[in-house]
Amino acid sequence: MTIRVVVIDDQELLRTAFRRLIDAEPDMEVVGEAADGAQAVLLVGRTQPDVAVMDIRMPVMDGIEATRQISSGAAGGCRVLILTTFDLDEYVFDALRSGASGFALKNRPLEELLAAIRIVAAGEGLLASLPTSRGSGSGVVLRRD
Repeated sequence: MTIRVVVIDDQELLRTAFRRLIDAEPDMEVVGEAADGAQAVLLVGRTQPDVAVMDIRMPVMDGIEATRQISSGAAGGCRVLILTTFDLDEYVFDALRSGASGFALKNRPLEELLAAIRIVAAGEGLLASLPTSRGSGSGVVLRRD
């Protein structure tokens, strides 16, 4: 099974890098990119991906509101992985309340990002590198039974 991914980030360089890294994996395919949350909501509706890798701080509509709309809409089961540089407790809680399936930091190794996408696609929740465990690189997988 190929995991269909959309990448949402306002920085074109990061979108391009994430696309290339994810597309290099044999079990993943990037099916679209968006530069803001409003574009993300439309893109997810159009492409029906398994996972949306979503930045938080973006113009037009932030990642939290986009996640809320994707999670409550007809996105066909798309799960949202929040990926950000800001390791603030407030963002973790807001992301989870909005319906995100996972939260990870951009400063972690590539292998952790790829593992996070796979975990979220499998229907599990993920809190990677929690602010309360700064520097440890640990993550918590939340199993959905």
